Amino acid sequence: MDIILLERIEKLGTIGDVVTVKDGYARNFLLPQKKALRANNANKAVFEANRERLEKENAEKRTVAEASGGKVEGAEVVLIRAASNAGQLYGSVSVRDMVAGLAELGHEVDKKQVILGAPIKLIGMHDVTVALHPEVHVTVKANVARSDDEAELQSQGVDVLAQMFADEQREIEEQADANRIDPSLEPGEIPAELLDAPEGEAAEATEETSEDDA
Repeated sequence: MDIILLERIEKLGTIGDVVTVKDGYARNFLLPQKKALRANNANKAVFEANRERLEKENAEKRTVAEASGGKVEGAEVVLIRAASNAGQLYGSVSVRDMVAGLAELGHEVDKKQVILGAPIKLIGMHDVTVALHPEVHVTVKANVARSDDEAELQSQGVDVLAQMFADEQREIEEQADANRIDPSLEPGEIPAELLDAPEGEAAEATEETSEDDA
C-alpha cells in the first residue's frame, strides 16, 4: 500500500514522504495511529494544503521533546525483584514497570513511548529506549536488583552476576583444596599422583578420600 507519512517513521521516511508498506502494517498501525494517510489523489491534495501547518506543529513538538529529553536522558529506574541465585527473575520487568518507575522520578511518559523489545528477566543494568518524539529518542537505565545494596553496587558499575559467579567458583576451588581433590577431575577419577604412588599408599589415600566423601 502507498501511504503519505505524517511524521518521521524510522527506516521509512519523514513527514510528507510517499512510501510503500505492507497492507497489514498500514491498516493495523500507521493509519489507525494517524501516522500516515493513504496516498490517493484526494489525500495528497489535503496534505499539500496543510503541509506548512503540519511541519510547523511537528517542529514545535520536537522542540518540546528535546527539552524533556535533556531531563530524562540517563535516568536510572531502580527495580527490586526476587530472583534465583543465577539472577533469573521470578517474573519480569515490563513497560508498565518502567513507566511507573520514571513517574516516581518525576518523568511522565506514555507506555507507547517506552521501547523495551522484550520483558527484562535478569538482574543487572539494562538500557531502555524512550521515544519522546519520532525524531527524539533517549536512553534510560533499568537497574534490576534483588536488594537496595545490590542496586547500589550495579549503579557504581559492578557486574553483580559476574561477581557472584566468580565468588561461587572461588568457593568451589577453596573447598577442593581443603579436601585435597583436583577440581578438574571427573567424578570417581583418581588423581595422577595416586596412580604413581606405591600400591599400599594409593590404597590408603583412596580409603582416606572415600572416608572424607562419606
